[in-house]
Amino acid sequence: MIERTLRRQLEVAAERYPVVTVTGPRQSGKTTLTRMTFPDLPYASLETPSEREFAGEDPLGFLARFPAGAILDEIQRAPLLLSYIQGIVDEEPAPGRFVLTGSQNLALMEGVSQSLAGRTALLELLPLELTEIRRFDGSAPDLDTVLWQGGYPRIHDRELPAAQWLADYTATYLERDVRSLLSVGDLGTFHTFLRMCAGRVGQLLNLASLAADCGVSQPTARRWLSTLEASFIAFQLPPFHANLGKRLAKRSKLYFHDPGLAASLLGIEEPGQLATHPLRGAMFEGWMVSEIVKWHRHRGLRPAISFYRERDRHEIDLVLEHGADLTLVEAKAGRTPSGSHFAAFPALADQIAARGDKRWRVRSRLVVYGGEESQSRGEGELIGWRDLPDALAAAR
Repeated sequence: MIERTLRRQLEVAAERYPVVTVTGPRQSGKTTLTRMTFPDLPYASLETPSEREFAGEDPLGFLARFPAGAILDEIQRAPLLLSYIQGIVDEEPAPGRFVLTGSQNLALMEGVSQSLAGRTALLELLPLELTEIRRFDGSAPDLDTVLWQGGYPRIHDRELPAAQWLADYTATYLERDVRSLLSVGDLGTFHTFLRMCAGRVGQLLNLASLAADCGVSQPTARRWLSTLEASFIAFQLPPFHANLGKRLAKRSKLYFHDPGLAASLLGIEEPGQLATHPLRGAMFEGWMVSEIVKWHRHRGLRPAISFYRERDRHEIDLVLEHGADLTLVEAKAGRTPSGSHFAAFPALADQIAARGDKRWRVRSRLVVYGGEESQSRGEGELIGWRDLPDALAAAR
């Protein structure tokens, strides 16, 4: 297993807090990371029926086995433990005593906010970012392979066929977890919902249209989407300060945390199919946005991230806020550099200037494109897709 970027943040957090909580999707590497980082802590998985039953029936007896602390995996399976962990660490708040992991953010965060507020650091481990993929063989594969393969560690670590592994992932972990959370009776309809979501990556979210296309009610579609977000499968990107003007978009855009999972749901069986796929541009945009989210989360950073869109006019795929400074980022899947890629950037600056809003200033303009060569231009920085991690570090 490679070194994960989040490890450093995990070590620092364990020096400061009695409890560290690591969340993220199934199979993102949480168990491997925590056990590698804290080899001296005993380990228990609440996925194991006997452990879960013990923790539920006798939480004090369960925790008494770990007087010096432990790694407790999938803690949302036994939420009652959180209250007892609170009492233990309040009595003896030694740093790094308990390390908790969970893959259902909604269930876990409800318990954490009630019992461990102020006592735990909260970290997210998402699928591999580009810099981590490179650690397997020293360099990332070609762009279409990156989009198709995604970043779940087991695919790279064991060189497994991505299409088969991702299909199995959907049929086992994802549908099983969703069934337990939502009591979904018709998995066929839910699978259609997943595919429809994948087909809407990078689009403004129209919940009514999504529900109609899947043959479910709008409240059902909302509930299912919330569960995908809570399970770290999909996320919504909000619009940048809609109060700048009445003509700005007010709906969020939909993305997946892993581009390979979206490709799998779209039925893309090999990288070569992406070259002429009608959604290749949206998939590249989705990869870029998810890559930027992962880059920040794995370094313990949570800047405000949004997009800017004037209705039927200019759009900027991503806006990063660093205090008063804004970094504007556009995704262009083509391999050919063009000055026209920077055309949308002045619109936001003009809006800010027109309203006399002194809170913001545009510091960086980045265009991430499907080519290899990075260039510094008068309008901003043209970033070859392989150089995105370096550009993000420089923008900090």
